[in-house]
Amino acid sequence: MVATLFTMFGVGCSGTDADVAGSENDEITRDSADDQAEDGSNAELELSAADGFYVDPNSNAANWVKSHGGDSRAATIKSKLSSKAGARWFGNWNNDIAKDVSNYVGAAATAKKWPILVAYNIPGRDCGGASSGGAGSPAGFRTWISKFAGAIGNREAIVVIEPDALAQIDCLPNDGERKTRLDLIKYATEQFRDKAPKARAYVDGGNAKWIAPATMAERLNSAGLRNVRGFAINVSNFYKTSESTTYGNDVNSALSGNFGYTKKFVIDTSRNGNGSKDNEWCNPAGRKLGAVSKFGSGNTDAVLWIKVPGDSDGPCGTAPNTPAGTFSPDLATRLINGT
Repeated sequence: MVATLFTMFGVGCSGTDADVAGSENDEITRDSADDQAEDGSNAELELSAADGFYVDPNSNAANWVKSHGGDSRAATIKSKLSSKAGARWFGNWNNDIAKDVSNYVGAAATAKKWPILVAYNIPGRDCGGASSGGAGSPAGFRTWISKFAGAIGNREAIVVIEPDALAQIDCLPNDGERKTRLDLIKYATEQFRDKAPKARAYVDGGNAKWIAPATMAERLNSAGLRNVRGFAINVSNFYKTSESTTYGNDVNSALSGNFGYTKKFVIDTSRNGNGSKDNEWCNPAGRKLGAVSKFGSGNTDAVLWIKVPGDSDGPCGTAPNTPAGTFSPDLATRLINGT
């Protein structure tokens, strides 16, 4: 049973464009009974879609602009990129995860905005690739993610759970380790359900060209999807919003047919303005910024800048000497200009 669960359908990493359903001021209902049943929340929301998303004042891009005010590219990068709402990623580089998450969510609450957070600390992260790392053990991850969820507490937030962890599960060496990963993500969904009742959490579901929809639906279900709001698509990739929406709907069809439920999804549009190029995922040339973070309608809960535009995917493509997660003004300028 487990062996069939992890059949690989293609390879790659996670992208979309500006053809987004909904507008920035579309109203999110204040958790109807149906929504509460979907995401396990019984909490009354204080924020609505009209409040919008929090702009991270200390993103890698924002910090670069602050320290390079004399650079001819700084003003454009600030205007087009660092002043836009996007996600902050949290992982093993955070020395005090509870404090860091609490401070970030608190700053967003003070601003009356929705913060976007990414939990990125699964053991064996990125299968030893450019973003390798993560918690040193399953027990360490459980402690970390429990603190993460508890630090959000009774405040609103958008949380993307472990990009690529399900899509890359085939790289793990045996069924036991694959089952452990599913169990860890399920544990994470339970923590957000129980400790962060106002958070809208989304388990990462890969991208439109990576894992077959039915296979991803099976993995998401096994990883506790029922416990949270939904799933995320195209994180750190480039596929158009239309392609990602089709994929999300196909995953939902499989969820409905095989497990009797569907879920909302969010799409990463940070770098999908020109779509994907030959399925390239690592700093490819000719990509462009996509639609800014905004709430959507129907099954598409939102399009979000989840990947921080300008942050490298690794020492590859148009940034052969820039480590993963490091901001490059050259990459940023390329995304602004579509070159």
